[in-house]
Amino acid sequence: MTEPAAEASTRPATARQPKNGLDKYFHITERRTTVGAEIRAGVVTFFAMAYIILLNPLILGTSADSEGTVLGVPQVAAVTAFAAGVMTILFGVVAKYPFGIAAGLGLNTLVAVTLVGGHGLTWPEAMGLVVIEGIIIVLLAVSGFRTAVFRAIPQSMKAAMSVGIGAFIAIIGFVDGGFVSRVPDAANTTVPVGLGIDGSISAWPTVVFVFGLLLCGVLVVRNVPGGLFIGIVATTVFSLILEAAFNIGPSVDGEGNTNPAGWGMAVPTAPDSLGGLPDLSLLGAVDLVGAFTRIGVVAASLLVFTLLLANFFDAMGTMTGLGRQAGLADADGNLPGMKKALVVEGVGAVVGGASSASSNTVFADSAAGIGDGARTGLANVVTGLLFLLAMFFTPLYEIVPIEAASPVLVIVGAMMMGGVRDIDWSKFYIALPAFLTIMVMPFTYSIVNGIGVGFIAFTVMYVAAGKIKDVHWIMWVISALFVVFFGMDPIMDALN
Repeated sequence: MTEPAAEASTRPATARQPKNGLDKYFHITERRTTVGAEIRAGVVTFFAMAYIILLNPLILGTSADSEGTVLGVPQVAAVTAFAAGVMTILFGVVAKYPFGIAAGLGLNTLVAVTLVGGHGLTWPEAMGLVVIEGIIIVLLAVSGFRTAVFRAIPQSMKAAMSVGIGAFIAIIGFVDGGFVSRVPDAANTTVPVGLGIDGSISAWPTVVFVFGLLLCGVLVVRNVPGGLFIGIVATTVFSLILEAAFNIGPSVDGEGNTNPAGWGMAVPTAPDSLGGLPDLSLLGAVDLVGAFTRIGVVAASLLVFTLLLANFFDAMGTMTGLGRQAGLADADGNLPGMKKALVVEGVGAVVGGASSASSNTVFADSAAGIGDGARTGLANVVTGLLFLLAMFFTPLYEIVPIEAASPVLVIVGAMMMGGVRDIDWSKFYIALPAFLTIMVMPFTYSIVNGIGVGFIAFTVMYVAAGKIKDVHWIMWVISALFVVFFGMDPIMDALN
């Protein structure tokens, strides 16, 4: 098991010479890793991210747009895997970092609920806005503006972003594993979440999660190489045995019947078939000008702005957290070759929109692979190839239930908590913005919300502390943009 980044980052880089061309290209020896470790960790990243192939179609593929068009679950699943595979490989080969890329969860919900559901756009029109937003992000990255913004963020806020992402992916793991569940509003309680089902963790899928969490924790403590990968495999085998013995079934079946004690997504059973040819008919189904015609230039432009701000800072926060966790960032929290990485990440929005998979961005769940040793883009190549293979072999990746993969997210979230040491908690004007950034991310299920609230609080607190000269002008601009971002609903209502 590779050591946590907080410790690894303090080690001097090895002076050993690369062994071959592959080693030299991906900086494998330089980053104190091996080809075997990268391949293994790339597989871990895939299994931590694979749920997006199941979840994205449920968000985008089941609802009709204003013209009655439904994208379809199989079609969205195919393009989701395709876009994730292409972009993850591209990022690994060009940026050379182990950060997987796939359809962003907050971004796809924004497309489905706000653009299509709220403003009546067709799916091609909505995806057209995503492409436009992606083009703008690429131009901002090429110009160097994204890099300038990255460097203008104070070290304390970068540390807070990293810790907040750790808390965010941990809560995702808890929820996906069934260990934490939402308490329905009808319960008339002030407690928003509860333990398991009605305070009990006796459901078999949750038992699988607890087993996986403890097993992964033990393997990490014992420094077992590939411990997280072993944990996923062992927990999957355990889940297969339980399903065969007790016929647990899904939490929601094909007829809409619910079973709170069932598996959250994939049911761990042996597949009936290996799969088949994917349906990629949605590739290129975009309309770049239709939204401006349908709802007007101003309204469409504001929607592009909303997508832009959400994608811009979601990716920036995630890359900050992953870079720090992997020990690849410098003392100021910046990544070498950051401009190139930001350009490629921006291309993800263009590819995601053009394939109708929604904007693709850096995935926080990549922390699972980093926690298992991923340090180079070679791990990304492995992850990307598995995404492309998943288009043809859907039943195979569905063997792994989300309850078997989610313990890894909690383990990695715990690893990322170490970043709190880099925040000066004795100075409240530093502590409050950092605290808000850390807490808002998991509580609102949004990285961009945490960054926005934290940045606004940072600017206000520094002014109150008489340190207005220490606030970079870019931080003023970002804070003002986030004020507009958080007030977007009333702004849009006023235009209608």
